Amino acid sequence: MTVTKEIRLNPAELAERVRQLTDRPAEWISRVRLDAEGRWYEQIHSGDSYEIWLISWLPGHETGFHDHGGACGAFGLAWGDLDEVRPDGSVRAVSPGAVRSFGPQYIHDVRNTSSSSVAVSVHAYSPPLSEMTRYKMTGEGLVSLGTESEADW
Repeated sequence: MTVTKEIRLNPAELAERVRQLTDRPAEWISRVRLDAEGRWYEQIHSGDSYEIWLISWLPGHETGFHDHGGACGAFGLAWGDLDEVRPDGSVRAVSPGAVRSFGPQYIHDVRNTSSSSVAVSVHAYSPPLSEMTRYKMTGEGLVSLGTESEADW
């Protein structure tokens, strides 16, 4: 019996893949769509060790607080501006060319707080996402709203 070892990319490796794609929008720009109902997203790479998604954000779109299960991740902005909000209330602006990376169990809320600008981002996860837990911020802190599986996306 052959045992295969799962290959995982670390946050720095994911950030590099995201950076490569955000620097070359000609490779994916024709796939981007806008959706007034919510964030539009499309998986543009899926492999055993990682996956990559494109996401478009109209003004007011946000993810809500969520984690990425046991996956590491990275996201970068091709254009527009986003804010990353952490459970402690800190807010970090993410501008074009910026890439954020993180380890497993990382919780955040990503938002397009612009009143007039579209944003497009590239996201990578390793291993590929199999579940995400959604959270609600209350006066007592974060409360889990439940876990979604990849079948829900």
